[in-house]
Amino acid sequence: MKRHGIFSTLLSGLLFSTLTACTMTSQPIGNPETPYPDNDPAVGDIVHLPTGVKVTAEQMHAAITDSRVIYVGETHDNPASHRQELQVLKAVADRYPGQVSLGMEMFNTGQQEVLDTWVAGELSEKELLKDSGWYSTWQMDFAYYSDLLHYAREAKIPIVGINVSKELRQKVGMHAPAELDEETRMQLPEMDFDDPYQKAMAASIFAGHGAGSKMFEAFLRVQTLWDESMAENIVRHMADKGQEHRMVVIAGGYHVRHGFGIPRRVYRRMPTSYVLVGSTELVVPADLQDKLMDVVLPTFPMVPYDYLEYTEYEKLPGERVKLGVRMSEDDGKVVVEAVVPDSAAAIAGVEAGDIIVALDETPIEENFDLIYAVNQHVKGDRSKLTIDRGGERLELDVTFIPLPMTMKGHGQGK
Repeated sequence: MKRHGIFSTLLSGLLFSTLTACTMTSQPIGNPETPYPDNDPAVGDIVHLPTGVKVTAEQMHAAITDSRVIYVGETHDNPASHRQELQVLKAVADRYPGQVSLGMEMFNTGQQEVLDTWVAGELSEKELLKDSGWYSTWQMDFAYYSDLLHYAREAKIPIVGINVSKELRQKVGMHAPAELDEETRMQLPEMDFDDPYQKAMAASIFAGHGAGSKMFEAFLRVQTLWDESMAENIVRHMADKGQEHRMVVIAGGYHVRHGFGIPRRVYRRMPTSYVLVGSTELVVPADLQDKLMDVVLPTFPMVPYDYLEYTEYEKLPGERVKLGVRMSEDDGKVVVEAVVPDSAAAIAGVEAGDIIVALDETPIEENFDLIYAVNQHVKGDRSKLTIDRGGERLELDVTFIPLPMTMKGHGQGK
């Protein structure tokens, strides 16, 4: 007994000193963003990042639907990312019929009535885009979101605009909250500007761009407003719906990944279960390499997503096109202000000062009409463009092509 007591004492002392030494000299093991790295991932693999375990889509869906809020971080212009969103929404709706909503960064609270009318089946797709001001507020090709929005309408799933208005973002970008007038300040959510991880993310995006400190501060204010407003709108909707309700939140990856964007700000207001789902482009074709952001992000002390799917960077079916004109509206007429050199419009013979009357059988009475009509076409499609030039009606043959590379990103949208 005595020997056993001495042994126990020695063992306890050794264990204590070892633990103490480890505590004093411990170093992180591995990468906290990928604690169990996958050395041989393939397109289509889904990994539970905290454990490194590969799962099927069905297994992931069974697990994530236990949570009240399911955040899906998207790559805005990758169809593979949008398929993931649709599959997640269907999984939640199948398990909790009538108890799920779809929150979307792509719409703001001022567009809610339009969204409600869409879900009620009272708007066509064209009316949805026009009444919501899609081409001026979000501007992405609607084809990325079409399947998701049509499914939500068919399943009678409420779509909630969670974003903040462009006007308020502009005001906060130009002035610190204390400098805003009282009416504008009343529109602001409670905002935490001190999250160290969001600051680090913003700083990495600005690195190498030569932006001054004031511009950085403005960017950080807007990003914070964006995340806090979306969080507040999510919480308000969930509170109205009750404890049994679920919400699938669709937002850009930077608002979701690592949890410090929208998720943490929701949890601060409403502690409840949530899960992060996202994707990463494992394969990027050569002609899509220019879509990748040239940003070196910090290493954060948490996984970016609970579930990560490896995808390929894809294109929408058919190459997207523009007509290649700058337009203005004048007393119910769409007037060409300028023509992009070497564009479809230039090749067809469109000139500055022309009034655009119709595209095929579609009358053109405002800018939206032409934008929507052009967006129904892909590379190689042919149309008849009717114009009025000095009182004379002309029909021009248009073969649609993408904008010349030198003009991409100039925001013509037509």
